[in-house]
Amino acid sequence: MLIENCPIINVNVKVWLFWAYLRKPKWYSYLLGCVPVTVLNVFQFMNLFNVIASGSGDMNKIIIDGYFTVLYFNLVLRTSFLMGNRGKFETFLEGIADEYAVLEKQNDIRPLMEQLTRRARILSKSNLWLGAFISACFVTYPLFSPDNGLPYGVYIPGVDVHASPIYEIVFVLQIYLTFPACCMYIPFSSFYCTCALFGLIRIAALKRSLEKIHEFNTSPRSLFARIKECLQYHEDIIKYVSDLNELVTYIFLLELLSFGMMLCALLFLLSISNQLAQMVMIGSYIFMILSQMYALYWHSNEVREQSLEVGDSLYYNSAWLDFDQSVKKKIILILARAQRPLAIKIGNVYPMTLEMFQSLLNASYSYFTLLRRVYN
Repeated sequence: MLIENCPIINVNVKVWLFWAYLRKPKWYSYLLGCVPVTVLNVFQFMNLFNVIASGSGDMNKIIIDGYFTVLYFNLVLRTSFLMGNRGKFETFLEGIADEYAVLEKQNDIRPLMEQLTRRARILSKSNLWLGAFISACFVTYPLFSPDNGLPYGVYIPGVDVHASPIYEIVFVLQIYLTFPACCMYIPFSSFYCTCALFGLIRIAALKRSLEKIHEFNTSPRSLFARIKECLQYHEDIIKYVSDLNELVTYIFLLELLSFGMMLCALLFLLSISNQLAQMVMIGSYIFMILSQMYALYWHSNEVREQSLEVGDSLYYNSAWLDFDQSVKKKIILILARAQRPLAIKIGNVYPMTLEMFQSLLNASYSYFTLLRRVYN
């Protein structure tokens, strides 16, 4: 099965193929997408440095410009990592497509596959629509702002971006670049969530196989062959999670550091803002950060919790103590492996769980209250 035809991943894959981030490079796609977005991010950093160095910007402007600069840097880094590891991503996605075709033929797992595939597609599409809506808010906010600025603060040496007609040209270019930028950021998060959902499907398939081990008890040879298949499949799932972790761990580390800091700054800005339009926009920025990060941590937590139940499916649903000694050794190996949860880690150190997400919120709120107290 081709990766663009695999239902659980094809929404995000088609976006990446459209912009040529997978398979054969297309330079004209890059010139219309990631290259100008990267140039925009460079001008954002120059603007942020210029505003801070000159002391000409107020707190509101610095925080908003900082948020967009960090956001665009994150999406540029995501896309650069994707393109730099194009082969690894393609191999990983092809493995999902092949395994999906195999699992699709198993009647006992098909209802769960359909349910999680539907959830993955809804999640991917809703993320794109949410990204489009928030992006529309990004570019329309200056129209309601009293300072009549640009959607994204930029500094171009030797050019006055606020003078007509440069202002209108830059404004239109930024409106256009918001679309490829959205396609650079959103599909990566959705890619991870859909891969985590597919991991849940594989874990469920293993659990079903272990629950039916007793059906092979009449033939010791068939039982040994079956338990050996389950052991190998468990190893494949462990490798699957490890490969997924390798593809996302350092990107999520950067996201933890950057958006944890920006969440604190945006909460502070929301507390001192007295303009309704600005308060609505800041609320949408905070909602985007929380919704994206919660989806990542929730799916990671589900993979971790379900992997711990693999041993329970075998331990409580089969009379494995009555099996041959060779079979019991394999079963004990599966039980021992199941004691170590499958975890996606941030920077290969901290597992992504809901407890970790709660700790992030607590830390952001603590720094917000400290910043608020100092400001007062």
